[in-house]
Amino acid sequence: MKILIQHGRVVDPASGRDALADVAIASGRIVGIGGAPADFKAERVIEAQGCWVLPGLVDLCARLGEPGGEHANLLESEMAAAVAGGVTSLVCTPDTDPVLDEPGLVQMLKMRADQLHQARVFPQGALTRGLKGETLAEMVQLADAGCIAFGQAECAVGNTQVLERALQYAATFGYSVWLRPNHPTLGDGVAASGPFAMRMGLSGVPVVAETIALHTVFDLLRALGAGAPYVHVCRLSSAAGVGLLRQAKADGLPVTADVSIHSLYLTDQAIGAFDPRARLNPPLRQEPDRAALSAALADGTIDALVSDHTPVVADNKLLPFGEAEPGATGLELLLALALAWGQAEGGPGAIRALATVTQAPADVLGTALGTFQSSCGRLADGGVADICVWDPQARWRVTDEALRSQGKFTPFGGRELTGRVRHTLVGGRVAFDG
Repeated sequence: MKILIQHGRVVDPASGRDALADVAIASGRIVGIGGAPADFKAERVIEAQGCWVLPGLVDLCARLGEPGGEHANLLESEMAAAVAGGVTSLVCTPDTDPVLDEPGLVQMLKMRADQLHQARVFPQGALTRGLKGETLAEMVQLADAGCIAFGQAECAVGNTQVLERALQYAATFGYSVWLRPNHPTLGDGVAASGPFAMRMGLSGVPVVAETIALHTVFDLLRALGAGAPYVHVCRLSSAAGVGLLRQAKADGLPVTADVSIHSLYLTDQAIGAFDPRARLNPPLRQEPDRAALSAALADGTIDALVSDHTPVVADNKLLPFGEAEPGATGLELLLALALAWGQAEGGPGAIRALATVTQAPADVLGTALGTFQSSCGRLADGGVADICVWDPQARWRVTDEALRSQGKFTPFGGRELTGRVRHTLVGGRVAFDG
């Protein structure tokens, strides 16, 4: 279908474009920004006056409940949530039930997602069988089935020799490894170690659970030298972790990193009176950590911002804090919260904020894939038409009714947000009409 998005403010961090312009789309691609080909005749016109026309968001961490979702139509609802949030490409983690360590499971997930014709789904395969950290998964077969990288989700590899072999094997085939740094025994608590957790009687996760894991990964990369694989550090949570990441990048190690929207905004004080909505992995830490994460995201030390979307249902969330399932919904909140962060006093601005959810994660994804459509996460003539039309003036409150995800639990529940997605296009097809 030929579509014309007219009178919108086109904002593209990758090119630096920020101007009023029409965008013409045909055969799934952008065929003109600021002007259409002479023979172009739109079959649909989207009026975007007063709106921003943005690249579709790229989210590097989302859980979709597939395979193995115990609730009906969970994949459908989470994919609907993605496009309602302007997310056109997402990476799903391997901690499904069963774990994504078999090619058939990966193929089934991709087929089911493709049938929905909504966001693009890029599965991350398990680094070890069953995520147990003992035996390497069949990475070649999983890559052939469609996995774009390999990781352990929340399951740390306790055996350093196994981790070293995994990194060596991944490097041999040019695969990337995505790891959340968390020591397997130090990271068993339910809240960040500190005065608040101690006062509330909650078992703590110390910062060293993150830093020891980071030291291990970075030292292994240094030892492997030119044979080291690309490693993406997932959901960094501490100021000390930021310092180690900054040094690793200065040393030229092949690493990138992301932070969750929850850690960017919130501290352990959000737990309040044992609020299970704030039961998250990684746990929310103290204000100096949050400030360091924000500064690192602003200056590019941390590359990308992620939703860390986890659709937890009521039966698993409405429990005593320590028993509640970790996680929160985030796909539909990511863009509004990212822009609010960027435009706040002292923030890095809207362009940098948009880059952290478009261009930068697309570059991480591109590095993981080796070969990937360069127009993902950006707006370019001839590029794929993954587009979000954003109304910056719309105001809405985060309520159960406002969320399409089956996971209604978020520490941002009840908050009023500014800005909302009006339309999302994936490959030139309208996937969401707000």
